[in-house]
Amino acid sequence: MLCPVGDDPLIDHAIGRLSSVVDDVAVNVHESQPALIRHLDHRVHLSLEQGEALGTAGGVANLRGWLDGRAVAVVNGDTWCPGGLEHLVDGWDGSTIRILVAGDEPFGPRAAVAASLMPWDVVERLPVTPSGLWEVCWRQALEEGRIETVHHHGPFVDCADAVDYLRANLASAGGSVVGKGAVVEGAIEESVVWPGARVREREHLVRAIRTDAGTTVLVRRDVSMRLDHDHRH
Repeated sequence: MLCPVGDDPLIDHAIGRLSSVVDDVAVNVHESQPALIRHLDHRVHLSLEQGEALGTAGGVANLRGWLDGRAVAVVNGDTWCPGGLEHLVDGWDGSTIRILVAGDEPFGPRAAVAASLMPWDVVERLPVTPSGLWEVCWRQALEEGRIETVHHHGPFVDCADAVDYLRANLASAGGSVVGKGAVVEGAIEESVVWPGARVREREHLVRAIRTDAGTTVLVRRDVSMRLDHDHRH
């Protein structure tokens, strides 16, 4: 979640989306991610997970004390989906689960979910155990007719692997991305150079990610595919 898209980490993109419609933001962070904890400290409410990671549903359930009866807007910190969430919350009466789906496909188990709204009466029944929202909540709610779908027609990328992470960066900039403070002495094509990283003279990076630690990840698959990929809930 600290991997940058453009100059900002993915998690900051997610916080910005939420901040367009809410005053208070919480982030679930596992105790094994000290760099992320330091990055977020004092900026948001941190919910620290210990032991096995709780997943999305378990993470929301773990926030019940902080939510204190409030409904919740949920986004995943590893997705890139520019823009605010005003169209998701507009006209919501608080009685349904409202899902923001990327593209025009109907909501289902493999839908690309960009965000969701969850009423308190749903949140208070979620188990504080490792689980996903589809398995413990959304599937039954869909059968009961309690799911309301809103469609997102802008870019959306689930940055679950290097291919999609590279795709998100190229889409955000319309080409290669060179972060602040990066030095490019060689040549780059369809590549991402992190802030503070360096591409030395006579280097030629093609479909590559160069990190600030000097690591290079090469992507050999096509990165020009559609931007609305399946997301695991």
